[in-house]
Amino acid sequence: MRQHDLVVIGAGSGNAVIDDSFAGLDVAIVEEKWFGGTCLNAGCIPSKMLAYAAQVARTVAAAGTYDVDAQLRAVRWRAMRDRVFGRVDAERDEGRRGRRESDYVTVYEGRARFTGPRELRIDLADGPVDIGARQIVIAAGGRPSVPGPVADSSLPYETSDTVMRIDAPPRRLAVLGGGYIAAELAEVFDAAGSSVVIVEKENRLLGPQDEAVAERFTELARARYDLRLGREVTAVTGRAGAIRLTLDDASTIGADMLLVAVGRVPNSDRLNLGVAGVDTHDDGRIVVDAHQRTTAEGVFALGDICTPLPLKHVANREAKVVAHNLRHPDALIAADHELVPAAVFPRPQVASIGATEQDCRDRGLDPLVGEARYEDVAYGWAMEDTTGFCKVLAERGTGPGTACSVPTSWARRPPPSSSPSCWR
Repeated sequence: MRQHDLVVIGAGSGNAVIDDSFAGLDVAIVEEKWFGGTCLNAGCIPSKMLAYAAQVARTVAAAGTYDVDAQLRAVRWRAMRDRVFGRVDAERDEGRRGRRESDYVTVYEGRARFTGPRELRIDLADGPVDIGARQIVIAAGGRPSVPGPVADSSLPYETSDTVMRIDAPPRRLAVLGGGYIAAELAEVFDAAGSSVVIVEKENRLLGPQDEAVAERFTELARARYDLRLGREVTAVTGRAGAIRLTLDDASTIGADMLLVAVGRVPNSDRLNLGVAGVDTHDDGRIVVDAHQRTTAEGVFALGDICTPLPLKHVANREAKVVAHNLRHPDALIAADHELVPAAVFPRPQVASIGATEQDCRDRGLDPLVGEARYEDVAYGWAMEDTTGFCKVLAERGTGPGTACSVPTSWARRPPPSSSPSCWR
């Protein structure tokens, strides 16, 4: 069994752990699927590139509002897709090539699972290999969650992993889910000409957002999509290209394509963590302390497989923390998850940081609430924007607030502090 100093499982944000300060060590990285992880290959990057193209199409279509004569003739989906993934795939391949050409990093391309404390078996194309390590970082990410009725139907469906690479937008798209991923991809396919219906078990879209933001966004979305809120799918029937969804109120929906965007689950169940002494939460996330250490000695974790905030910039910050703590065990630093900016990029765009008004109520707090409509300030009025607003919560009392001093902003463009954020 070959022994390494460090093994990193996952080449998304896990790849960022390894820099030149590890050059004197025997390092290995294990990747089953994608160098660059979900964000580069099927998340933040391609979704934002497509969402921006959708924004351009919307701008042209609405040009008459501003007395500009312009006509949107077509969204050339296949050309747009090829442009996006031509760049994305080249970046992925460059990252893979750079690691394979490294003098101190061994690349294993296959699925890893623990066989004991700090011992792994990796299923490679030419057979399994067993390795061990003094330290291991688990950054194996997550995958789309698929409801039972969809999985049991044996009918084809798409997820965020696959739908952005399809050859043509469907005439009728049914979307299961009403969160960030669903909102962004519905925006993309609506702009590409698809008729979109969204099925969401909650009574509003973007549920984790502040309630005022979620309610206003839902109101605007209702004018564009067929919304089936407070509903769940009980059966999926039909055939490829002619899907029929039955909901829990006995209503039905016909669609040419089904997109499942109900959330993601961590890949911890694929790693045989029990034999390694790595504990998990009830939802499958790996248990870590403030320093990203798991319950197993010498084993760290980062990103979607452990964090309650599955955002790329969170995973990147955790990677920096892990990299430091691997090299400086006597001077550990912590990953701070107290105030994390987030953004979602449908129309209109939404950005937020801190607690929501409902969070404050749940904590027994009575915050001051301020709202300002975008159209009530000069810039918004001049741009004729009637949708945007900014909401700010502040702790009552004198002096700077702490517990609920948390702005939640919604405007035509997110503030700079939120612009890097993305879903995974």
